[in-house]
Amino acid sequence: MKGKLDFSEKIKKLTSSQLIIPVIALLILVVFNLIRDPSFFSIGIKVNNVGNRVLTGNLISILNGASELVILSIGMTLVTSATKGQDISIGACAAIAGSIFVKILRTGSITVPTIFLGVIVACCVAIVFCLFNGTLIAKFNIQPMIASLILFTAGRPIAYWINGGATPNVESNLLGYLGGFIPGCPIPSPILIVILFVLLILLLLNKTTLSLFIQSVGINEKAAKQNGINPVFMKMLVFVILGVCVALAGSMNVCRIGLINHEKILLDIEMDAILAVAIGGNSLGGGKFRLAGSIIGAYIIQALTTTLYAMKVSSTDIKAYKAIVIVIIVVAGSPVVKEWVGRIAKKVSAKAVKVEAK
Repeated sequence: MKGKLDFSEKIKKLTSSQLIIPVIALLILVVFNLIRDPSFFSIGIKVNNVGNRVLTGNLISILNGASELVILSIGMTLVTSATKGQDISIGACAAIAGSIFVKILRTGSITVPTIFLGVIVACCVAIVFCLFNGTLIAKFNIQPMIASLILFTAGRPIAYWINGGATPNVESNLLGYLGGFIPGCPIPSPILIVILFVLLILLLLNKTTLSLFIQSVGINEKAAKQNGINPVFMKMLVFVILGVCVALAGSMNVCRIGLINHEKILLDIEMDAILAVAIGGNSLGGGKFRLAGSIIGAYIIQALTTTLYAMKVSSTDIKAYKAIVIVIIVVAGSPVVKEWVGRIAKKVSAKAVKVEAK
């Protein structure tokens, strides 16, 4: 009897878990690809153009291709939690940050100090632009999506203006190492950068009260204020973190392709970042969040894209297929569906207890 009750509690906890839907969605993608092509996730080693032995395969492509999205999804998660809304200008702000990064690199020879300087300046500029959105939201109580619509519209033209209306190239072995492979290391550099960045963010959130304060503001701003938390400061702080995420993603993308194209750099990535937050089980209405869910959500989106390309789906049709799958995932993770599944699990458990009692 007790065993059945424990089983019922386990089922209840499982169905109410925030990570259950993204994990199931990821497992379905994995199983589907293994059935369709057993070698889909195989990893190989090849020699690249510069003579380095590097890892290859769809799994590496997924982990590598989702790098910018993972970083931006982390920033979007924190903004969503604190402000109860989303910043739709992160792609445009990444274009601005990337343009600043290129501007610094082109001032002289590209060296390690120049790259560091470029990233730092890009971070500072991106933080200023993100704080512009943060000020409208925190000080003037403008809905986040509306506030960020300004830079969503004007951000890419600003990026174009920064480099004098051009799309300059930046060629350097050092940039190739950051956007591709470091000699002697078979793992793509963007994957290593993401791992380091995630560890730093987790350290910041877990070793301080920042996570608790952000969630408190998102859940009940008035109650948080009565408990000594400054909601305006916390909202501005998450936009500072978002600025760092934006600058890192923009700079990383420049290192990948060796140029800045203000029109195409991380185009539509803000939509994918919002979807990653939603797929990860985080409420788009703010409050509690799980970064792990958003990170898994980002990899799900990239895995889905890679799968569709492997199935020879045209690039024009991919967005439609992605939309259908993502709608299914988001609906499956909605509170209504979770409650319905929980009721069914409860009934099944109750029947099992009755049968055992007989």
